[in-house]
Amino acid sequence: MRDPYSVLGVARSASEKELKSAYRKLAKAYHPDQNRHDPKAEAKFAEVSAAYDFLSDPGKRGQYDRGEIDESGQPKFGGFGASGFGANARSRAGARATAGAGFSAEDILKEFMSGFGGGAAGARRPPGAGAQGWDNFSATGGPGPGRSGGMRGEDASVTVAIRLEDAHQGGSVPVRMPNGKTLSVKIPERVEDGQQIRLKGQGFPSAIGGEPGDALVTVKFERHRQFRREGKDLRVDVPVTLYEAVLGAKVRVPTLDGSVEINVPAGVDTGKSLRLKGKGLYGEGDLYANLRIELPEGGDADLESLMRFWRDQKPYQVRN
Repeated sequence: MRDPYSVLGVARSASEKELKSAYRKLAKAYHPDQNRHDPKAEAKFAEVSAAYDFLSDPGKRGQYDRGEIDESGQPKFGGFGASGFGANARSRAGARATAGAGFSAEDILKEFMSGFGGGAAGARRPPGAGAQGWDNFSATGGPGPGRSGGMRGEDASVTVAIRLEDAHQGGSVPVRMPNGKTLSVKIPERVEDGQQIRLKGQGFPSAIGGEPGDALVTVKFERHRQFRREGKDLRVDVPVTLYEAVLGAKVRVPTLDGSVEINVPAGVDTGKSLRLKGKGLYGEGDLYANLRIELPEGGDADLESLMRFWRDQKPYQVRN
């Protein structure tokens, strides 16, 4: 580990205000939100945060300045006298008594990270930074004593929009991750709108050599140009001619599995829907075909003449 004073670029005599000012400047420069996809900047940010947490603790700083502990927070055993076990025990007790005093790196981050989006997300710190970030390292830069490895990276959240056909039929869809990589993600069977898929190890890398985080992929259904979804049921508008509605006909209706042919009964009431059982989403819902009469474009003189005759000779009521 490097000397924490060197990491922050301050003298050993630096005041708490000078420590804080140096940390704010470096943390803002190396923050992951400002250096996306740059592992070196993320590692530097973790180192700066850990150095400030180390030096902002009066107990640890005092022990370090007196040579009682090293940069990783481990005791330097110099013997059994005043600078040996007894002194170290007293200084460690003092460090515990003063733990939590002053500002932590997270406190400062919360002040200025509103400029990067604000809130908890803006104040996010990479794994390894924090009150214990410095202590997670040994003098050789690896995990400290008793630790099996570094802390894992952060999870990455992404949203993928899929068609109803893709949800219904299954398969895989491409998903672009925050690191720029595109993954082929298998759609779970009978996936729900808003369902989350966890991809192990596809999140952000750890800044201190731990396992990478996971990717959390949220599935959203795209708005369909034909079908309207009502739970597992679907509705679709089916245009028919005036003579098909009056005389009856066979017409094709689209479904998620391809079009099918249905019988339109003569004199059908287009205010009602024709139900196709089991033709909804995943075969668990139904499909409702709403028949909609369409007249010829631009009008038709013969049809208009017929309708005038019908109106004058055979009127009927459809509205109360």
